[in-house]
Amino acid sequence: MELPKVNVENMNVKISLGGLILNVLYIRFGVFYQSFLEHSHSMKSYELHYIPQGKGILVANGRNYPIHPGTLYMTGPDIAHEQKTVLSDPMAEYCICFEVLANNINDDPDLSSIANQFVQTTFWFGQDKQNLLPLFEQLSYEITNQYIGYYLTVQHIIEQIVIKLVRNYTNNVLTSSAMPLKTLDDERIVIIENSFLYNYDDLTIQKLAQKLGLSVRQTERTIQQYYGQSFTQKKTQSRMTAAVHLLTTTSMTISEIGRHVGFSSLEHFCTAFKKYYNTSAGEFRSLRRPFDHNVTCH
Repeated sequence: MELPKVNVENMNVKISLGGLILNVLYIRFGVFYQSFLEHSHSMKSYELHYIPQGKGILVANGRNYPIHPGTLYMTGPDIAHEQKTVLSDPMAEYCICFEVLANNINDDPDLSSIANQFVQTTFWFGQDKQNLLPLFEQLSYEITNQYIGYYLTVQHIIEQIVIKLVRNYTNNVLTSSAMPLKTLDDERIVIIENSFLYNYDDLTIQKLAQKLGLSVRQTERTIQQYYGQSFTQKKTQSRMTAAVHLLTTTSMTISEIGRHVGFSSLEHFCTAFKKYYNTSAGEFRSLRRPFDHNVTCH
C-alpha cells in the first residue's frame, strides 16, 4: 500500500535557533518505486532524510550505505548522492531541505553548538536514536490537514527535528547551559497563586506581603495589577470557589464547609455565600445535588 504523499514547496517557513536562521525550501514524503539519480545541493543547502520503512542503498561520494527503517542521513553542500530503492521492499522517505540564511554568534552555548554542528556537518549517516518518527508523522499530519494554528505548529516541529538531528550527530552530548530561572516577578506570581489556592481560609494581606517580601501597599497593587481585583475580592472568590466544590462533591454539612473555608460562624458564611452567588448555600446544593437534603441555611 502506498503511503500518503506530502510535497510542500511554497510554504514560507523559517526557523531560528539562536543565530542560526534556516529557510525551509521544501518538505516531502513519499515511497520510492524507482531510484533517485545522483545529485548534489547548492553551497547553502542541506537535505535531511529519514526512512520510516523499506530498504535501499545510499551512494554518497562513491561509497555505499545500506538503508533500513530508522535510517537518518544528511546530505549538505556539494555532497553528490544517489538513492537506490529495493523494489521488493521500497523505502519511504521524509525529506526536508534547508537553506542556511544566517549563522550569527549567539551567547547561548547550546544554541551556538546546535548551529555550528548543523552548518559544519555536510554529511552524516546513521540510525536515529532520538525517536524522530513521531515528529515526522506529526509534521505530515499538520501539513495535510492544516487545522487552526498549523503554521506555527509546523515551525515548532521542525525546530525539534533539527535539535534532535544534532543530538544524533553528537551522540547525546550533555548541555553546558543552565536552566533559565524564574524572574522575581514569576516567583511572586506563583506564591500569590498558591496562597489563594491553598491558604484562602486564613490568608491576610500582611501574611501574603511577608511571603512576597513586599509592603502591604505593594502587595495590594500587585494583586490589582494581575487580577483586576482587590485582596479582599480575590480572597472571597477563592473561598467561594472552594465552598462550591465542597458543596457539590462532599457530604460535609454547610456549617462544616463554612468553617473549612475560614468563616467564624455559619451565619457569616451563609450571608457571604448568598451575597456572592445570589442564592443560599442550601439552595445551591439542592439544585446541584437534588438527592442531598443536608440543608442548614436559607
